[in-house]
Amino acid sequence: MTTSNNNSSPRTSVALVVTSIAGPNAILTTLARGCQEHGYRFIVIGDVPSPKDFKLEGCEFFSLEDQYQTGLKLATLAPTRHYARKNLGYLLAQRAGAEVILETDDDNIPGENFWQARERKQSARVVSDHGWVNVYRYFSEAMLWPRGFPLEHVRDDLPPRASLKTADVDCPIQQGLVNENPDVDAIYRLVSSLPQSFAAGDSLALAPGSWCPFNSQNTAWWRDAFPLLYLPAYCSFRMTDIWRSFVAQRIAWANDWSVLFHAPNVWQERNEHNLMRDFRDEVPGYLHNKEIGDALAKLEVKAGVERLGENLLLCYEQLVRLDLIDAKELDLINAWSADLQNL
Repeated sequence: MTTSNNNSSPRTSVALVVTSIAGPNAILTTLARGCQEHGYRFIVIGDVPSPKDFKLEGCEFFSLEDQYQTGLKLATLAPTRHYARKNLGYLLAQRAGAEVILETDDDNIPGENFWQARERKQSARVVSDHGWVNVYRYFSEAMLWPRGFPLEHVRDDLPPRASLKTADVDCPIQQGLVNENPDVDAIYRLVSSLPQSFAAGDSLALAPGSWCPFNSQNTAWWRDAFPLLYLPAYCSFRMTDIWRSFVAQRIAWANDWSVLFHAPNVWQERNEHNLMRDFRDEVPGYLHNKEIGDALAKLEVKAGVERLGENLLLCYEQLVRLDLIDAKELDLINAWSADLQNL
C-alpha cells in the first residue's frame, strides 16, 4: 500500500473510495486534498494497468499486489481488469473503522457541498408503492432518464412533485445527482444532447415499492447498509452498479429503509468512452432490467440487519437462475460475506 499522508493512515469515521487506473491526475488530487481538509480517509483501488509508482499525498493507494496482501478472501478470487475490484476498497474502509462510505469516480469533480456533513435520517418528499420512478424528471424538465432505467417506463406519468408529502425517512443509502455529464445510458448519449444539469430542490426519497436505478458515481452508505455495497463481477461492466442498486433496494424495502436522491454536489468531466461499446454492454439491461425488478420483488426477503448477507445471496441466486449472472458470482459473494465477518 502506498500511503502519502502527514498523518499515517488516520482512523476516521468517513472514507471516500475510488477505483482508478489513472495516475494522480487533477481530479484525484482534488479529492485527496478535500479528504485531508475534512478528515476523511481516501482509498484508491488500482488494477492491472495502474501506474506502479502511484503516489499522492492524502491518499491510500492499493495496487493489485497490495490487495493480495490484505488477507481478504475476495482479493484473490475477484477478476482483475474489472470495476468490481472497488469491493476491496469498501472492505478496507470498513476494516479501518468507517461509519460512512462515500464513493465516486476519477472523473467527478466535487463541489463544496460534497464535503458537507451528511445525515442518515432526512426530511424529504416521498414516493412509495409507485413501481418505476424516473427520479431525473423531478430535478429536470429535459427528457432524461438514469442509466439502467427500463426503457418501457421512461415516459410513464409520475405524481407531481408538489403532491408528494414530506416525511422523515431513514435513508442509509443516498444518491447524489451529477451535473454537466449525468449518468445517462448510451441510447441517450447517441441521440440526445449534453451537457445537462439538474435543478436544486427538495430531496426525493423512494420508499418501499418504488424503484429507480442508482449508480456508484456519487453515493453515500451508512454502516447498517455496508453489506449491500457489493458490486457483481460476472455481469456486464455497464450493469454492475445498476444491478447492485436493484438488489440493495429490494433488501432495503424489507428493512423499511428509503433510498434518497438529492440535488447535485459534483459535476463530471467524463473519461473517454466508446458509445457503441457502452451500448453493447448495456443491452442486457435494456432487455432485462424490468424483469429483474419483477423477480426480486417476488422474493421473500427477511427483515433485520443481521440477515443482509443471506438476503444478498438470495437475490443473486435469483439473478443466476435468470441466467443474467454467472454462477461463479456466488463464490465471490460468499467470500465477501466471509471477509465482512472477519473485519
